[in-house]
Amino acid sequence: MPAIGPAGASDTFDALWTEAPCRAGLRSGTLAPPGVDHVRVRTLHSAVSRGTELLVFRGEVPASEHDRMRAPFQEGDFPFPVKYGYANVGVVEAGPPALAGRTVFCLHPHQTRYVVPAAAVHVLPEHLPPARAVLAANMETAVNALWDAAPRVGDRIAVVGGGVVGLLVAWLAARLPGCAVELVDVRGERGAVAAALGLAFARPDAARRDADLVVHASGQPAGLATALALAGFESTVLELSWYGQRAVSVPLGEAFHARRLTLRSSQVGQVATAQRARWDHRRRMALALSLLAAPELDALVTDHAPFADLPAVLARLAAGAPDTLCQRIDYP
Repeated sequence: MPAIGPAGASDTFDALWTEAPCRAGLRSGTLAPPGVDHVRVRTLHSAVSRGTELLVFRGEVPASEHDRMRAPFQEGDFPFPVKYGYANVGVVEAGPPALAGRTVFCLHPHQTRYVVPAAAVHVLPEHLPPARAVLAANMETAVNALWDAAPRVGDRIAVVGGGVVGLLVAWLAARLPGCAVELVDVRGERGAVAAALGLAFARPDAARRDADLVVHASGQPAGLATALALAGFESTVLELSWYGQRAVSVPLGEAFHARRLTLRSSQVGQVATAQRARWDHRRRMALALSLLAAPELDALVTDHAPFADLPAVLARLAAGAPDTLCQRIDYP
């Protein structure tokens, strides 16, 4: 019979571990009682990152990035075995009175219960459903990307790649005054999701050229080539895709120099340079959570499965699953 903690809840847990390339399993354990200024959280939902997390699942994190790519509450070391993930929504079962019973977001791996410092959790805004809050890490990435990209009023903006992050970047950019935003993807079915978010959509061969700003988020080298082709004279292409240990061929010949293009990287691990003096990670996450209040963003959570099925879900996603955007995991 499981032990019972101070709040009357079980202190046992199950967590997902990636054991080998494309193989994961569930491990059980027992939590230590939460100390002063710590909370014990019971997970309601988590989400699988289709980008970084699947690179981890396949064992494709380069050795040079093993330290930089650690998740906040990761256990184990790359490549394997490793407990990884960073999109967790749960209820505080024990901890400081101000947090008791509150629904929170935490950058924690897939686990049924966990104990973390109270400062690591973010209380959800009152009108944000927990099932939508799993998008918080993606929204934080999209916010940071637009800070790095620095769009201007009235810009023509192309977003190449209709995954979750690309869709969120386009959705945010479309709210800037006078901006004309087009989502570009090789999959025509992304047009329906774009329409649900109020976005224009085009396949690469029909996309508008001469964009003032292009954001690339497809995760594919061909998408980066498309992004460069859509950029106008002296415009910026912001690269959001991370390729792990894959070598990427970038077409920097042709008109790249004649058009004086800027190719810039963006990564959420650091607050964008222009904001860093005034914003920290906690303030940025609070903004991301507040932006998720829009109900149309539910269109991004296309799939859900019980926690017990998570190892099989990861295998399915790693094999392709092109129709899946955000994969939510639901806990008992």
